[in-house]
Amino acid sequence: MKVAFVVPRYGLQIRGGAETGARMLAEHLVADRGDQVEVFTSAALDALTWRDELHAGSERINGVTVHRILSEVGRGEGFHPLSGMLLADPEHASAEDCERWVDLQGPKSPDLLRAVEASDADVIAFYPYLYYPTIRGLPLVRDRAILHPAAHEEPALHLPVFDALFSGCRGFAFHTRSERRLVVERFSVATTPQVVVGLGVEEGEGSAEAARAAFGLGDAPYLLCIGRVDDKKGTGILWRYFRSYKERHPGDLRLVLVGQIVDPPDMGRDIIVTGMIDDASKWGLLRGAHALVAPSPFESFSLTVVEGMTAGAPAIVNAVCGATREHCEQSGAGMWFEGYAEFEAVLDRLLGDRVVHETMRQNGVRYVESTYRWPVVMARYGAFLEAFVERRATSLS
Repeated sequence: MKVAFVVPRYGLQIRGGAETGARMLAEHLVADRGDQVEVFTSAALDALTWRDELHAGSERINGVTVHRILSEVGRGEGFHPLSGMLLADPEHASAEDCERWVDLQGPKSPDLLRAVEASDADVIAFYPYLYYPTIRGLPLVRDRAILHPAAHEEPALHLPVFDALFSGCRGFAFHTRSERRLVVERFSVATTPQVVVGLGVEEGEGSAEAARAAFGLGDAPYLLCIGRVDDKKGTGILWRYFRSYKERHPGDLRLVLVGQIVDPPDMGRDIIVTGMIDDASKWGLLRGAHALVAPSPFESFSLTVVEGMTAGAPAIVNAVCGATREHCEQSGAGMWFEGYAEFEAVLDRLLGDRVVHETMRQNGVRYVESTYRWPVVMARYGAFLEAFVERRATSLS
């Protein structure tokens, strides 16, 4: 089977997000199933500007043929004012304003769309729903296309421009049950063929002892948060709640924030901000963490929560986020908070009850083994793709 992915950016340099999910699936289709896989993408690295930074052309990355195509426009001038206006009341956005929003958001590349249309792939997977390549590209190859929405509850999902995109899809691949429920309720697509695929864990090297030494943690217990240090991702609430907790419960507990720094916290010895780190350091920190905190209210999967469970770290998540809360509910390996009082209660329980902590640690490991190891994920995804291609062949015969 030949599979094509269409994503706004692609590469080993890109950490996290839907694009990383697409890369992992593409590489495992090649390695685990022997499928032919190609990717159509822009030459951008930065999702804020979509500026061309890489060379156009084709290359092989871990068995996947990647076609990089230059953009006519990255993020167009005037996007942010328009977006702010539309997302304040998305249901009532006009069709004309929505079309401008799509083109200005970018990355706008008519050449990329032409390349997708010319592909001879049996199935073309668009990932995620939000950007120009999917919104403009999927309708061109609708009969061969499936959509990985990577959707979560956000204002953009309610723009009218997405009604036709979702209602016209021939197949969906979701990260979680909560994502599927959100999309089905928003777009009334319960009868469209679909699968909850998730993503697999690629466990790396790295010792807790080395990570503690590298980041000056000593023997102190610590909470770990991995992702953009950005108030919009919940880290502002997290470090403020943590500070309040420490005022009420003095001790050695630390908070370690890992990732690109957008909104730095107030510094102090109990909060450590690492910036970007390598995989060995990440896995070392995961293995030493008392808990992995995912404060973002807007996630469609959160691989870091699953990685934390793999490493034996129970999860503490934002109660508003359907995907991360689902991981906790399904696994019995985490708890959630909505407001400071619940945050304090969760921390007290995880820090003060060794039996609860150990039970959650074991539950998380079992959950990952049964649900998010790559052979399990590929069995689900491969069967879905094969059934999709077979249905299409039957309809054409």
